[in-house]
Amino acid sequence: MSDNTTASLAALKTPRTRMSTLFGQWGVFFRGFLEQPRMVGSIIPSSRFVIDKMLDRVKWNECRVFVEYGPGVGTFCGPVLDRLRRDGRLIVIDTNPLYVDYLNRHIADPRFTAVLGSAADVERIVAAHGEQHADYVLSGLPFSTLPDGVGPAIAAATHRVLRPGGAFLVYQFAAKARDFMAEHFAHIEQGFEALNIPPCRLFWGWKDEAA
Repeated sequence: MSDNTTASLAALKTPRTRMSTLFGQWGVFFRGFLEQPRMVGSIIPSSRFVIDKMLDRVKWNECRVFVEYGPGVGTFCGPVLDRLRRDGRLIVIDTNPLYVDYLNRHIADPRFTAVLGSAADVERIVAAHGEQHADYVLSGLPFSTLPDGVGPAIAAATHRVLRPGGAFLVYQFAAKARDFMAEHFAHIEQGFEALNIPPCRLFWGWKDEAA
């Protein structure tokens, strides 16, 4: 037996690998949480109630470029693609290669692109895909547990990449994200969804049309 085969068999025996194999999408999601707990907002994917409420404010006929931070295993990706216009584009950004690989293997829609990188680099990533701006940016990143300086950098970069009239959509379990958003977004709407584990705070930060 070759060294590579031995290594592959050993990998299959690890608890995390067995978990993702046995439980599919849930296993991948939980494994990602174990690997990067500070970058994953919850151990359980968002409920359909959170998804519908977050996306209801989007003017889909005006949305061509939609960006998501921290997509995980794609809980929001399907609903966004279902609503996105035919000439639209969904770019998702995640720091975990496990999630990026999973999404690229399981979502075949030509409008979809998964990128390994930081949300703080959203301007560079959007430009690298031939776009000048984003119409909407969605984030479930846990701003309260991100490393120092990362949250403010993401909020600032998001404001810059959005077109005037666009919005930063954020769902969180704490209100910390609003503090970062308020530095750049003068108009922030708030909501709450109890039908989620745990209950979730919702924010929509609108970029001034005059920006």
